[in-house]
Amino acid sequence: MTLASPAVVVAAGAVCWRLDGDETQVLLVHRGERADVGLPKGKVDPGETPPQAAVRELQEETGLSLALGSPLGTVEYTLPGGREKIVYYWTAEVADSALELSTFEPNQEIASLEWLTVKAARAALSYDRDRDVLDRFAKLVKAGNARTFPIIALRHGKAVPPGSWDGPDATRPLLHRGLVEANSVAPAIAAWGPTKLISSTAVRCVTTIEPTASVTGLPVKHEAGISQDAYEDGTAKVNKIVRKRMAKQRAVVLCSHGPVLPGIIDAVAAATNTPLDAPLKRAGMLATAEFTVLHISIAHPDQGLVAIETHGPAVL
Repeated sequence: MTLASPAVVVAAGAVCWRLDGDETQVLLVHRGERADVGLPKGKVDPGETPPQAAVRELQEETGLSLALGSPLGTVEYTLPGGREKIVYYWTAEVADSALELSTFEPNQEIASLEWLTVKAARAALSYDRDRDVLDRFAKLVKAGNARTFPIIALRHGKAVPPGSWDGPDATRPLLHRGLVEANSVAPAIAAWGPTKLISSTAVRCVTTIEPTASVTGLPVKHEAGISQDAYEDGTAKVNKIVRKRMAKQRAVVLCSHGPVLPGIIDAVAAATNTPLDAPLKRAGMLATAEFTVLHISIAHPDQGLVAIETHGPAVL
């Protein structure tokens, strides 16, 4: 994802939703100072990525600790004074356990929260741009694709060039820039609430995913089957690993190499019966420390990807 220029205000938020029996409800925020009703969102702070900011803003405005779901695109509009603003949105399912742990208390910014049906929420929102986002969410609900799980394909950070390293390729370390990149993307990756971290056995991959392990508290599984060495000697196990993660239907990160990542994307496309078109192919052509999030429907995992998005470090 390429962020806008500094002259543009960048924000992030989500359509928070839950099931009440068979009925889908969404969460609206009543802002006291502005006297309006909207979706929870807020500005991206310096050094943040939009996914990281979205999760933080949800916590601050609603008191809920949530993981992001699939993207709902952006809205763009002009602020008073002429500055442009772009807001990135995702879905975010609210489980009963998250509601029980909510820390929300009415405050000067957010006077109250309100759960409404999608139809009632559409009528209650103050702005058409929020209705547009809600309409996108409603399409996911209608298709049975509101609930998804992500497979996150991460490329390692910038490493010492092969020509400058006299040891085995798998031992090449990250450059300082690569370490900065790895730390920058870690909170963004954590925004999707991964439950499993899998890394190539190469040092540059293991080091890249370590900050994500620190943020999430998860251990890292070292997997030679997605290493560059395995790719080059024909012993890679990409398809097997992807099929296993598809069967688990849990959020997972696969940290690998430039030559291997297209194979991971291909394997997910095949498992979900998604045409391997140009945009999907580009999703596997990642720069260092970029990652692609492949969103798969839990109800219809073999009926095509629900969404694809690519992000990178906020700080280079």
